[in-house]
Amino acid sequence: MRESIYKKVVAVTVEKVFSLECSRLSGESYATTERGASQLSSDLWVISFIGKDRPGLIRDILSEPAARSVNIVDLDQRVMQGIFVMSVVADFASADTSPSDLEAYFKNVAPSLGIEFSVLPMDQYRGRRRSRKNLYIVTIVAKDRVGIVLDVATLAARNKINIEKASVTARGDLISIEFLMDFADCDVKKCKEELRAGCERLGLDEVIQSLDASRKEKRLIVFDMDMTIVDYEIINKLASFVGVDDEVKSITERAMLGEMDFEQSLRQRVRLLKGTPISTLETIARNLQLTPGSEELIHHLKQMGYKIALISGGFTYFTDVLKERLGFDYAFANQLEIVDGVLTGAIIGEVIDAEAKGSIVKRLADLENISPENVVAVGDGANDCLMIQNAGLGVAFNAKEILKKVSDGSISRENLLGLLNVLGIVDKEMDLL
Repeated sequence: MRESIYKKVVAVTVEKVFSLECSRLSGESYATTERGASQLSSDLWVISFIGKDRPGLIRDILSEPAARSVNIVDLDQRVMQGIFVMSVVADFASADTSPSDLEAYFKNVAPSLGIEFSVLPMDQYRGRRRSRKNLYIVTIVAKDRVGIVLDVATLAARNKINIEKASVTARGDLISIEFLMDFADCDVKKCKEELRAGCERLGLDEVIQSLDASRKEKRLIVFDMDMTIVDYEIINKLASFVGVDDEVKSITERAMLGEMDFEQSLRQRVRLLKGTPISTLETIARNLQLTPGSEELIHHLKQMGYKIALISGGFTYFTDVLKERLGFDYAFANQLEIVDGVLTGAIIGEVIDAEAKGSIVKRLADLENISPENVVAVGDGANDCLMIQNAGLGVAFNAKEILKKVSDGSISRENLLGLLNVLGIVDKEMDLL
């Protein structure tokens, strides 16, 4: 049964692999060299292979071309659910064999190698050749369903965005699809907006990074606390304990939307909490409800060696608890003034507002001896705008529209773990051919 399924996959896939790989390879690095530009001749051939993956297969395939001085000028190889796929651009200009003789060789050894293959002239299958590209990594995160790749491909085609490569990563029922897209034929800003709006309509989370930015190693990840790591606004929870919830929630919402200066809004809300006993803070701190996936996310990030910071416009009383509980390396927040065991309604020191959050990102980068480009920032409200903009990768989490506009992408509440996929921390990966 498994054998017949494998053969069907090979039969359906092999033709697509050959044509797609020819198109992909013909548009890349070799085509941009002087030799590649001038040598549109029978010297260049595309040889593609498909079979059951096993150790030593690449060696076994390439040993004869190497012995015959066939120069491999480009290569793409991957394994898709146990199926080995490889395409090479072979230059026969100085070879001791011809394409037809090499094809005869592979026909003879294919059964013993467990492969199927094709030898095709490059000129016959060459796709579009571009000397100028504008490449972006577009990562889609969503609950798995039929048609996601088609939906995104349709959005891309509508905006004249060329998809050069795609691979899917699965994490339970959450998947992410990483596309390499060329925006050279469109207005980048407009196309990014169209792509984001289309994904939002389809219920897909997306993160868009330039290829250069995506290659910058990420070393430090900073999070907002309320509505990001914690599943609610802690100040609203405090307000509900002392009976001023409606007033505080109204001010909080206006601040999150950017309709009100954050420092002004915070001081107003804290004044409403005057007289709250410290026991109320203790009760809330003991029962902090984390956003689903946040604890697992932090655990994985720590395991992978990332430094983690909490930068909050909330209060140190709670960031200190989370730092101990989840292992944050750094925590920054506002300090409530407490006298004789009750809140005075004041804040000690300067308020951590949007400007302070942005500055802290740069300060932490200096402390870690890294560039801000090596920092990821995740937040949900207007107060996180500068923090997001000052990081190499800024992700709006379950966010207000004002933050989405300045971020590199958005992740919804139920897909928080998708950040791992955006960072390339994967459980299982399958290339889409």
